[in-house]
Amino acid sequence: METGRISVARANTHVTYPARVQLIAAMNPCRCGYLAEPGRACGRAPRCAQDYQSRLSGPLLDRIDLNIDVPAVSPSDLALPPPSESSADIAGRVAVARARQSARYESLPAGRRIRTNAEADGELLDEVALPDPAGRDLLTRAAERLRLSARGYHRVLRVARTLADLDGTATVARRHVAEALSYRRPANVAEGMPDR
Repeated sequence: METGRISVARANTHVTYPARVQLIAAMNPCRCGYLAEPGRACGRAPRCAQDYQSRLSGPLLDRIDLNIDVPAVSPSDLALPPPSESSADIAGRVAVARARQSARYESLPAGRRIRTNAEADGELLDEVALPDPAGRDLLTRAAERLRLSARGYHRVLRVARTLADLDGTATVARRHVAEALSYRRPANVAEGMPDR
């Protein structure tokens, strides 16, 4: 998932194949799926949710950049008018952000073919995603309180850089870091996200 390639070793032969993937996954909050629904809530909550969600390993969850809780849609919500921003508008903003990223990385040496922030790492990531002082302070405090791994820390930086690109700003600001942190796994966020 991280290197973009897979190596298969059989007897005396090793073969490496490209394997760039985008993982999109969904799961219920508990076995029955009604954990937070009034009137239908699971009778074994919160233990049922803990048992069910613990089936996924921490290292796997640490590799998921965006984790979003999607509550059930009520019948009254279904009757609401469509959102003010259409899918086409959002696609346009994403295309502009992708073009911005492409332009940022096009001057790299030929051996480093990077098109998006997701592929940046090491010194390059530190260079392009360095937050402003307030953002650095927030990220440092959050990394300690949320006990982010080095992988989690760098994933927050990548997401924050992408959020800044979507905003059209050259600098990764505190608000971008805060939003990127909000997408980390909810169990970690609940442990104590810094309020400033």
